[in-house]
This record gives sequence, C-alpha cells and structure tokens, in this order.
Amino acid sequence: MTTALRFRNIDASPDDPVETWPFEGILAAVERGTLPDWRRLASAIRADPWGPVAHQVLEAVQLSHPYGTTELLEGVVARARKLAADSERADVASEVQGLVARSGLSKQDFAERIGTSRSRLSTYMSGQVVPSATLMVRMRRVALHASETTTPRARHSWSGSRSAISSLAK
Repeated sequence: MTTALRFRNIDASPDDPVETWPFEGILAAVERGTLPDWRRLASAIRADPWGPVAHQVLEAVQLSHPYGTTELLEGVVARARKLAADSERADVASEVQGLVARSGLSKQDFAERIGTSRSRLSTYMSGQVVPSATLMVRMRRVALHASETTTPRARHSWSGSRSAISSLAK
C-alpha cells in the first residue's frame, strides 16, 4: 500500500504493517495521516482492541489532541472494545450452555451442584451476567463429574432404584 504519510527519524515505513510501527509512527499517522491511514489503524485496533496499537493510538490522541481525529480514533477503540467484550460474553454463555447440556443434569440440579440458584444460572446461560473464573472452573468440574457418573438410564428411570430399594427392605 502506498500512502502520502511520511515518517521522520524512524526506521519504519508507512507501508509496513501498523503493528510494527513505533510510537512515533503511530503519532505521525494520528497527527498527519489521512483516511486510508486511519483505516489501517482502525483495522489493527479491531483485531486487538486492548493491544499495543490501541494503547498507542489512545496515548497519541491524548498527547497531541489532533483536531477532528481525537473523537474518531477514541470512538474506534471504544467500539472495538465493546464488540470484543460482547463477543466474549456470548462465548462464555455458550460454554455455560454446553456444560449444562453435557452434564446431563437438569438446570435446577446443575445450579445446586455449583452452589447457585436456577435463576442465576439462567443469567449465565443468557449472557446477562458473566460468571467468575472460579465458578467457571466449578461448572467444568461438575459437568465432567456428572457426565462420567450419570448414565442415561439412571437419569431418566427410577425402575432400577425401586427394585434395589425393595430388595433392601426385605
């Protein structure tokens, strides 16, 4: 890609990937760049919203307050971070749903086994609330243990248990 942007006194080219630019290159793009340069920054920010390019862009706009681009680039970082957080929240909800299903337990039983209520488990499964890391570990352990120790017949039929109880009562 060829750009009108020029760097001064740094060993990088504006044609290099923005992830390889030193801070001075990011600062030059923020202050003197044009729309194609800012698009490249935005693309790198979307790929890694909390990464070095995002941090350097925020630092550059706070340092120089370039007219018109401060709001634009701060907005790019904020939107990228929100989209990433929403995606991560959905991933966690999907994992919780899978753990409950894999366990073979009812939602009520699963909730009791992890030490919470069914309604709170529902908020985890919908993504409204993100469980703590320790609770995620507990959910994985309960799902694994329940799936290993519970057979489909034992989950859905009491006939085997009734006959065993009857024989003990005699």
